[in-house]
Amino acid sequence: MALQRKYLFPNVIELNLQAGQSFGVNIYLLDGGTEWALIDVGQNDTLDDLIDLIRKLDFPLAKCKLLIATHADADHVQGLKGARERLKTKSAAHPKAAKALETGDAVQTYASIPAQGFEIEGGMPQCKIDVKLNEGDEIKIGKLKLRVWHTPGHTPGQLSFKLGNLLFSGDNIYKDGCVGAIDAHHGSHLPSFISSLTRIRDDDAAYLLPSHGPVFRNDPTILQNAIDRLTKYQHMADFGTCTVSWPLEDEWKRDILAGKMPEL
Repeated sequence: MALQRKYLFPNVIELNLQAGQSFGVNIYLLDGGTEWALIDVGQNDTLDDLIDLIRKLDFPLAKCKLLIATHADADHVQGLKGARERLKTKSAAHPKAAKALETGDAVQTYASIPAQGFEIEGGMPQCKIDVKLNEGDEIKIGKLKLRVWHTPGHTPGQLSFKLGNLLFSGDNIYKDGCVGAIDAHHGSHLPSFISSLTRIRDDDAAYLLPSHGPVFRNDPTILQNAIDRLTKYQHMADFGTCTVSWPLEDEWKRDILAGKMPEL
């Protein structure tokens, strides 16, 4: 007997909520009627449960149109290769995410953080990306039309997706105002991040569907607070090579060249 489907919004099921269990990342099933697609698939260790759940929801596995990666982080897409093979479907990502996914770059995808002794079991399997998604592309899933946004900052290949008044916003912003990790090894870029957040703030999307945490209303205050914080980060040594400048260091160099002693 099929499970009753719990639609978060019309045509959208969030599979953590549907299952009553955590897959480690939000996974959105888009129901286009005649076919369906997933935004992110999670990790290898939850893939069996994920596919079993989709089967119990009475979505024919053969009708999976596409497996869409918001970006290349392992918690989002370590299971992409396995899902692509088992569902006999196509994978999709931004070209800059595709490079890391197709080479199985464990460091850039956070599958491995050697300095902290962190390793995800299974690493980052190399996965062919069949469809390269770019800004302005349209993805048709049955009766649905999904508009592709390129929203870099967290990673170079971060994508968001507009569906009516919904925006699947990836790791750009969460309900508590936090943003996706800022890390040089990750390819984070603060000016781009600020531009992406500004775009989301100014859009008419009523709801943001993030990759972690609950769905929430698009609140300009939450977005602006994050923008203000990241604007400061651009000039703080805390964020290393992700910064644009470090005013204190610039002042110190000027004083050195001017022969000026520190004021104590």
